[in-house]
Amino acid sequence: MQAHEDVQKFIAHLVANNKVMLFMKGNKSFPQCGFSAVVVEILKKHAVPFETFNVLSDPAVREGVKQYASWPTIPQLYIGGEFVGGCDIVREMDANGELEDKLKAATAAA
Repeated sequence: MQAHEDVQKFIAHLVANNKVMLFMKGNKSFPQCGFSAVVVEILKKHAVPFETFNVLSDPAVREGVKQYASWPTIPQLYIGGEFVGGCDIVREMDANGELEDKLKAATAAA
């Protein structure tokens, strides 16, 4: 990735074309940070299809995704094109049932 504008378009494309999109360190098979691993395990528990992007593979995307969501940390979860949050927020939403509702709504939509 090169130009800031191209990075933002790339991120927007991933978010728009994947109902559940996780920007993380590593990938769903091999998370490379504890926070990313927690979010992956929560998503796997809900048995929903989700895609990941390893921000360690592209420094421009790693910085760009922080600007895209105005959120300083990774992982970052998007559901139905909407930014949900990072590890703590996902964990909290999972505990109170909000995450399941959001995942069902997004994955049920055609």
